Amino acid sequence: MTTTRTARALAALGHEVRLSIFRLLVRAGDEGLNVGEINQHLGIAPSTLAHHLSTLVDAGLVVQEKRSREVVNRAEYAVMRETLDFLTSECCTGVKIKPSKETA
Repeated sequence: MTTTRTARALAALGHEVRLSIFRLLVRAGDEGLNVGEINQHLGIAPSTLAHHLSTLVDAGLVVQEKRSREVVNRAEYAVMRETLDFLTSECCTGVKIKPSKETA
């Protein structure tokens, strides 16, 4: 995962409403939830919910699937894992201080 893609995912999750939506979809599992079900759990106005879902979809964190007359939203676990892996991939590997240009 690139720094740019990770930054987009984290920016999308950096809003309280979007984070709540994503966490709800993670709890829902592979079955996902339609917009009405998300609204029942979180009480978000439909137009606001659509805006926030769009941001999560654009960041790759949510996948929408049309089932008959409804759209089901699911967390994209692969992107979630890639984001976490990117953040922790260099954990505890150490950091060397580069000499400043003045002392080099």
